[in-house]
Amino acid sequence: MKCLFLLCLCLVPIVVFSSTFTSQNPIDLPSDATPPTPVLDVPGKELDSRLSYHIISTFWGALGGDVYLGNSPNSDALCPDGVISYNSNVGPNGTPIRFIGSSSDFGPGIFEDELLNIQFDISTANLCVSYTIWKVGYYNPSLGTMLLETGGTIGQADRQWFKIVKSSQFGYYLLYCPVTTPVICPSSSDDRFCSKVGVVQLNGKRHLALVKDNPLEVSFMQV
Repeated sequence: MKCLFLLCLCLVPIVVFSSTFTSQNPIDLPSDATPPTPVLDVPGKELDSRLSYHIISTFWGALGGDVYLGNSPNSDALCPDGVISYNSNVGPNGTPIRFIGSSSDFGPGIFEDELLNIQFDISTANLCVSYTIWKVGYYNPSLGTMLLETGGTIGQADRQWFKIVKSSQFGYYLLYCPVTTPVICPSSSDDRFCSKVGVVQLNGKRHLALVKDNPLEVSFMQV
């Protein structure tokens, strides 16, 4: 019993010291988490998932032009389902677009390399509601690639996850990233399996499609 009493007395200073040190001298360990880099619009403001934007080409003239919702070639859809770029920056504005991020840990911002859904932000009939969300269509053997189209589902782990990546030149470009569990692991997709988004000419229109080289370089302008 005497030994037990002495042991308790020995432990009291350790407990008191530990409690005092913890409350008055907290240790801030360095964090391994790197804050995400926000995507910026043309004026330099951070993109906001609650707002709408035009996707515009960073080039002028024949290589310019906004992205808009139009008719996809040979489609039997009841609603417009093509993701198309105007042939020139001299012309109408594109269709407003919303970006819907896969993670809300950092608020409503949209960040580089974040998996996200893209949606044409327009009023539409109930029949066409699903034809506002971007996805990648099936392989087109005549083009040797896959066109972007609408008809996706927000949050579905299939053909509708994209990323915004900083370009080495002026703006950004889009990646299509096939993943299976983006909601569980929103940063789990490996860019080695992603495809760049560019344009292909079809029936006189510039359709957004998956490309190996020369992605469409874009910037964003709030509507």
